[in-house]
Amino acid sequence: MRLLVIGYGRMGRLVDQLSESYGFEVAGRLDIDDNHAGAGITPARVRDVDVAIDFSTADAVVDTLPRLAEHGVNLVVGTTGWVAEERAMRKIVEDAGIGVVAAANFSLGVNLFLDLAARAARLFEPHEEFGAWIHEVHHAAKVDAPSGTALALQREMARHGYARTIDMASTRVGAAPGTHTVGFDGPSETIALTHTTRDRATFARGALEAARWVQGRHGWFSMRDVLGLDER
Repeated sequence: MRLLVIGYGRMGRLVDQLSESYGFEVAGRLDIDDNHAGAGITPARVRDVDVAIDFSTADAVVDTLPRLAEHGVNLVVGTTGWVAEERAMRKIVEDAGIGVVAAANFSLGVNLFLDLAARAARLFEPHEEFGAWIHEVHHAAKVDAPSGTALALQREMARHGYARTIDMASTRVGAAPGTHTVGFDGPSETIALTHTTRDRATFARGALEAARWVQGRHGWFSMRDVLGLDER
């Protein structure tokens, strides 16, 4: 399988480094210097490319995706910040008949953890003696608190029926990796689920897994589709 890497920052380089272990040959690498306004997406560049992975910028995505669609190249998008353009991008994908997996977080563990937390919330909802809480820990340099993942956990728990308050706490300290804990506390017992990220490679691995999965598919997909969570 031939892969085009779009955006060659930290994530793009990790995708490149790990690609061979997922069965990919890197057919090309595009960054801001050679892909301004999508100019790097040419017939010669995408010839025989099976799928592209984009960890570039929001502005670049809305230029690059239509050009890839013109050439029938499926795409995995890990770039965020272009939600205002999503409807237009979906229409382009539909008209071109390509497949796109778009996600804000490609960690397989985080996406499974979100589903576990939602299912746990549904189980605990009828038992009013149990209160729910979320605690997340990140390094001191992380500005946003609570984290996007913590907020996603809260949303998923509420969406699956947990109507009571979910207490949220954030810690910013040292060089701590991202850790998220969802807990349910009752009169005599506590149940806790924890996910810890050790390095950014988890996001590259998830994107490569999505790139393998989207081969031969047509439509707009999420990591829930890649993991088959709605089928279970």
